[in-house]
Amino acid sequence: MSGLGITGTGAHLPERVVTNAEVAAGLDIEPAWIERYTGVRERRRAAAHEAASDLAAEAARRALADAGRDIGEVGLIVVGTSTPDELGPSTACRVQALLGAGDIAVMDVGAACAGYLYGLRVARDHLAAEPGTGCALVIGVEVYSRFLDPGDRATAVLFGDGAGASVVEAVPEGRGIASIRLGADGRLAPHVLIPAGGSRRPASGETLAAGEHRIAMNGRAVREVMDHRFPELAATALARHGIGLGDLDLVVPHQPNPRALERFGEGLGLDPARLVVIGATAGNIGAASIPAALTAARDDGRLKDGSRVLMLAIGAGMTWASALLTWTTGGAR
Repeated sequence: MSGLGITGTGAHLPERVVTNAEVAAGLDIEPAWIERYTGVRERRRAAAHEAASDLAAEAARRALADAGRDIGEVGLIVVGTSTPDELGPSTACRVQALLGAGDIAVMDVGAACAGYLYGLRVARDHLAAEPGTGCALVIGVEVYSRFLDPGDRATAVLFGDGAGASVVEAVPEGRGIASIRLGADGRLAPHVLIPAGGSRRPASGETLAAGEHRIAMNGRAVREVMDHRFPELAATALARHGIGLGDLDLVVPHQPNPRALERFGEGLGLDPARLVVIGATAGNIGAASIPAALTAARDDGRLKDGSRVLMLAIGAGMTWASALLTWTTGGAR
């Protein structure tokens, strides 16, 4: 009996590199401070003509090529993003059009940095319920630069733009997704949000003047949630399957910042070689973090056929997710 798993990954980061020196110019800090306290050295910025859907479509093309699949074989597209092209329609509809996909089911999921794993759960459950669907594309994408205040030290130093994608389909027995666990606590929504632009506070001259269309984050509160929730997510996922940390080949978290992940890894006693960290050169790319990190681990040889991988994410909302899978280099065709 086959399972469902990831058979291809791809990532796309914009060409423009933004250094710490450029970010620091808008803040009252030295460039070295940014790397010292966050671990981020540089991040990418989308060009003026690039929207989230453009980055997402390119990552999807690369994932399809990696899986040896054609867009005509895709029966579902799920996009995780908190920086959509527009409030409506869904960014997934834009991606569908860019890829030339057929009249298939497409949707966005709004779970911020946990959006990719939420999307993976949707895709897995959809394919299990409708096995004739073919394969699914799960994409995470963010264009945070359009929503940043360059004078806000809490956010300007951290966030980057980028996209990552995965192909999900049937895989051989003993491979694929073992479990995906999701959760949220909406009482923590004020910790990180874009205050205006929605139905609660529609965009107006007043909200624009106040900068309320930009990301506002309580960094201390978010750090406390992450420092508590990341270890808990890992422990719960491992206990559910009766395995230990030593049974994992890789831990692939979303990328809040390298220093936060260093604390997490050290707290678990995890060998740094088994913790995939890409934030030094990408920054926090939200829902794109995990698929981009998977792609990086595949490219550097750490992610191999049979690798047991734990993925973890915490996002605005606050939302969180974990997924355990055994990697495969090919589908059950």
